Amino acid sequence: MAKKNNNADDLIVAILKAIDDVKGVNVQILDLREIDNTVCDYFITCTGTSNTHVNAISGIIQKQVSKTTKEKPWHVEGEGIAEWILLDYVDIVVHVFQKHIREYYDIERLWGDAKITKIAATN
Repeated sequence: MAKKNNNADDLIVAILKAIDDVKGVNVQILDLREIDNTVCDYFITCTGTSNTHVNAISGIIQKQVSKTTKEKPWHVEGEGIAEWILLDYVDIVVHVFQKHIREYYDIERLWGDAKITKIAATN
């Protein structure tokens, strides 16, 4: 079991670095492990400023995660419209939103029981 957590930690670090590299904003980690009947252990959410930016964030996450951890998403949704792209890494699901879509769906409120960690940008 510890190996799974180490892999999750490595994956989280790679995802956060990729988001930071292309200046994704309002980055948060929702820890869902203490909530019953969840689809994964973590959500990572961030916002892009346009369709192009959302696509760039998604692309760099996939590229850098594959390069550093050898992991590929099990499923990807939303790349065509690029208002909300979902990257499913099984234990970790990444949501890359445009601001208006993120505000409308308000995942953080829906998963209000989750432990939420806000990630500060480094660049």
